[in-house]
Amino acid sequence: MARTCQVATARRADRTQCLTISVAITAVGRSRGLGADRVLSVLAEMRIQGLGVIDDATLALHAGLTVVTGETGAGKTMVVTGLHLLSGGRADASRVRSGAQRAVVEGRFATTPDSPAAKVAGDAGAEPDDDGSLIALRTVTSDGRSRAHLGGRSVPNGVLSELSEQVLAVHGQNDQLRLLRPGEQRAVLDRFAGEPVLHVLADYQRVRTEWAEVVGELTERTERSRELSREADLLRHGLAEIEAVNPEAGEDVSLVDEARRLADVDQLREIAAGAQHALSGSADADPESPGAIGLIGEAARRLSSSEDPALRELEPRVAEAVAVLSDVGGELGAYLDKLDADPARLEQVLARQAELKQLTKKYAADVDGVLAWAEDARFRLSGMDTSEEALAALAARRDELAVELAEHAKVLSAARAEAAVRLADAVSEELSGLAMAQAKLQVLVHAKEAEDGDPNGIPVDDRRLHAGPEGVDEVELQLIAHSGAPALPIHKGASGGELSRVMLALEVVLADADTVPTLVFDEVDAGVGGRAAVEIGRRLARLARTHQVIVVTHLPQVAAFADRHLVVDKGQVDGGLTKSDVRLVADERRVVELARMLAGMESTETGRAHAEELLETANTYKLTQEKFGRKSKAGKKASK
Repeated sequence: MARTCQVATARRADRTQCLTISVAITAVGRSRGLGADRVLSVLAEMRIQGLGVIDDATLALHAGLTVVTGETGAGKTMVVTGLHLLSGGRADASRVRSGAQRAVVEGRFATTPDSPAAKVAGDAGAEPDDDGSLIALRTVTSDGRSRAHLGGRSVPNGVLSELSEQVLAVHGQNDQLRLLRPGEQRAVLDRFAGEPVLHVLADYQRVRTEWAEVVGELTERTERSRELSREADLLRHGLAEIEAVNPEAGEDVSLVDEARRLADVDQLREIAAGAQHALSGSADADPESPGAIGLIGEAARRLSSSEDPALRELEPRVAEAVAVLSDVGGELGAYLDKLDADPARLEQVLARQAELKQLTKKYAADVDGVLAWAEDARFRLSGMDTSEEALAALAARRDELAVELAEHAKVLSAARAEAAVRLADAVSEELSGLAMAQAKLQVLVHAKEAEDGDPNGIPVDDRRLHAGPEGVDEVELQLIAHSGAPALPIHKGASGGELSRVMLALEVVLADADTVPTLVFDEVDAGVGGRAAVEIGRRLARLARTHQVIVVTHLPQVAAFADRHLVVDKGQVDGGLTKSDVRLVADERRVVELARMLAGMESTETGRAHAEELLETANTYKLTQEKFGRKSKAGKKASK
């Protein structure tokens, strides 16, 4: 993958100073360390070039839990910044490395043809690379302008955002917008509730679609009754005119031919008679004027009387010509017999043409178009019934559907309320181990009242509620930060670090229902230490059994649980600019890094001993979880 990125960059001379993040997402089945028999799309590798203090670095990411660590100011948050750019986030020119003219974010996605990400790319007209992967490109110039490409095609930046929504979710202290939106909070609850809510929601949406169509039609007919009545009168008048003339398809074309024949009867008789004379000769059989048929007949007789076989072979062909000319002569005679001057018929044809012309002036260019207009007018009239009977029938159907919709809405609200209690309890339990022991999450489900004049209002019991596409419910996540504290919306009741931990707790609880394969957490452990940090590490490791997890952290207790440990090192100063690199640490080098993170004691025996103890604790936990997962899976198979 790294070689591919280097070649791609080398082929573009204008990328010598740029930011390049190359991401490969590969399908992984039964991945070691994931503890589940499944297929994932994972973020396999990133290359960062020219982003902040990082000059050029390649990150090989694990399908499970990858942690990125480093000293303060080394540039580890640039990993998340790069993902934001690749995800279609806001372009910030200040992030481009000083001295570079532009930044380029390049992503390589390997997806299955039927995956949601592949569908997004296909809808944008993107074409896969030779190996079946998709190349996404984001260019940001030093003055803040940006462009996006996907699969070799220029696309709006929103397409990258839509693509990333199918692949990864980034959660940082300043990136909780997805969780703060009311619609997303309702979606979180529905995702957690699963089929009991989704099934009822589908029934509700089916009825609501029909109800909204009836309401819209009734409103249009009522509000536009006068306009529709005038339009209907015009349509009826036009149909009456057309039906009075009663045109036939293609009639105007046939009348033109007939009128021309009747008007030019003398000229046509002269032409036909001359042609007949040339073929058949004079009517009195004058031998001096035998005609073409007689001359060719004579030729046939002479050929047939010859004793030369070569000449006799020509006779049948000449005889065939005689037969053809005789047929034409007979048809000319019949034409002349019928070709009589008929002034009365000519007058009728001209009068009929005038009638048809009145229609083609008003309704279409020809008679066929007039007939098409009439058919369309009949169809439009069928939907313009503004009579009291028609309006009453629509109103009755509207009320009938509103009653049915209200019943579905009540069942949906009850299912959500039951799931809200379970979700709140599950997330609160997770928060207790994330340095928020006294914190409690509340999930409130309440109906949204319809405002005056709301066209989507329906009566539910004794209230009038707003029937939106997702139901009549509004869902709000509230946090009680500590005992005695008021319940506040999470964006008001939680700090940045607490909000990240609420997001982590939700992701752990929703792991089985979350369709996004890659989760990124930036400083989710801010302000946490001691045993709480170990609990965060355990939860991230547990989450990594069903998702790929990438964590930027400063805590050794979290880093110890990683399947892969990457370190951002602040390197030498080049021309006044600090350069940082990213390296993989394992075995002894990982112990040294954990010791440094513990207390800057990487060179002491005490620090190493603490680091080794952390690793042993984390590895024991992961092995236990893996064994538990295998037993759980075996038990499920046995129960089947």
